[in-house]
Amino acid sequence: MPRRPPGSYRVGIARREAILEVATGYFARGGYHHTSMVRIAADVGITEGGLLHHFPSKKHLLLAVVERRIRSAAQWLDDLPPEATGRDVLRRLAGVTERQLAEPGLIELFVIVSAEAADTSSPAHSLFAERYDNAVHGLAALLRRAVATGEFLPDTDCVAVARECIANSDGLQLQWVLSGGALDLVAAARAYLDRLARTITTDGAGL
Repeated sequence: MPRRPPGSYRVGIARREAILEVATGYFARGGYHHTSMVRIAADVGITEGGLLHHFPSKKHLLLAVVERRIRSAAQWLDDLPPEATGRDVLRRLAGVTERQLAEPGLIELFVIVSAEAADTSSPAHSLFAERYDNAVHGLAALLRRAVATGEFLPDTDCVAVARECIANSDGLQLQWVLSGGALDLVAAARAYLDRLARTITTDGAGL
C-alpha cells in the first residue's frame, strides 16, 4: 500500500481545524439548525464532499465542535498559574461562564448534546463521561491546593465541591436556554460561587 506523503497529514489536520473554526463561528452566531454544511465548506474553500471526508455527517461535526468547546474551557482553567489562590480558581470559573455567554449558540449546542449523552449508545456518551471525569478531578486538584495553604477549610470535600460547581454551571446553562436567554447567566454563576466561597474559606469571605 503506498504511503501518504508526510505533508498530507499536516494539510489534513490544518483543514480539519479550519473546518472546526468556521463551524464553531457559525454555530455560535446562528445556531446549529440554521447553518448548512455547504456554507461551511464554501468558507473553508472546499467542496461539501471534501468536508464530509473529515466529518461524515453534520452530527459528527456537531460533536467535534462541542468537544472543542469543552477542551477550550478546561484549558482556560488549567492555565491558571501555580500561585493562584482558591478564590482565583472560583473567579476563573465565573470567567468561564462569561466566555460561554459570548457564544450563545454553543451553549444551546452543549445542552442538546448533553441530553443525548444519556443514551449509552450515542457517541456523545463517552465524550461527556470523559469530560465529567476529567473536569471533576482537575478542578478538585486545584481546590486541594487552597486547602493545603489554609485558605479553604481543612474538611473541605474537594471532589464533592468540584462536582457541585460543574453541576451548577451545566444546570444554569440549561435554565438559560429554557428561559430564552432571559436568565442573567453570569450573575447567577457569580452569586453561587460567592456563596460557595463564604462556606469553604477559612475567613468566611466571598469572592
